[in-house]
Order: sequence, then structure tokens, then C-alpha cells
Amino acid sequence: MRIDEKNGIRVLVLAADGPVVSTADDAADLVGGAWARSATVVAVPVERLDPSFFDLSSGVAGELTRTLVNYRLRLAVIGDIAEHVDASTALRDFVWESNRGAHVWFVPDEASLAAKLG
Repeated sequence: MRIDEKNGIRVLVLAADGPVVSTADDAADLVGGAWARSATVVAVPVERLDPSFFDLSSGVAGELTRTLVNYRLRLAVIGDIAEHVDASTALRDFVWESNRGAHVWFVPDEASLAAKLG
């Protein structure tokens, strides 16, 4: 975990290697980590997300995003999710709607996240 400042906004960035994020406890840990470091955005690499995150019927994506948003944190999923999006119309729609909003974003890299935060 590291803190980056992107356009004046503190971002908690998870490393690509590490435990998979998949449970309510994992989401709570992210909230605690962000709050402890005064971050308002949590950036999670695709590699750190449980594959069930991309199966919306599992509820993992909803639980993770809801927990972060309820604590007034933004979530950025960083990396290539094309394979998941190509396999699911529901996920494609979720990603499209999320990227139009201000709380959950799917971006290919950290530079794209910085542009979103600009």
C-alpha cells in the first residue's frame, strides 16, 4: 500500500501483488487504511480483485463498492478488464454507468486515474 497525491487528492494505491480483495472484511480494511492515511480514493489493481468481483450476480462488486461509497471514499479499479467486459453485458453496463459517475471508476492505468481526478 502506498499513498499518492494526484491533482491534490490523496489516493491509497494497493500493490498489484498481495491478498485478494473479496469480502466485507477486506472492504472494511480498505476503509481503515484510507482513513488512517487521509485518502479519499482507493485504487485497487485488477489483479487484487477476486474473480467473482466481475460476476455481478455474486454480489462482491456491490458489497465492495457500497462499503467504500458509504464511507465517502471513491473506488478506482485499475487495469485491463476487457476480457471480463466482453463476457458480460451486465458488467459492461455497470462499468459504463460507473465511469459516468463520481464514486466508482474503471481505468486502464494510474495516469488515467490522475486525469479523472483532474
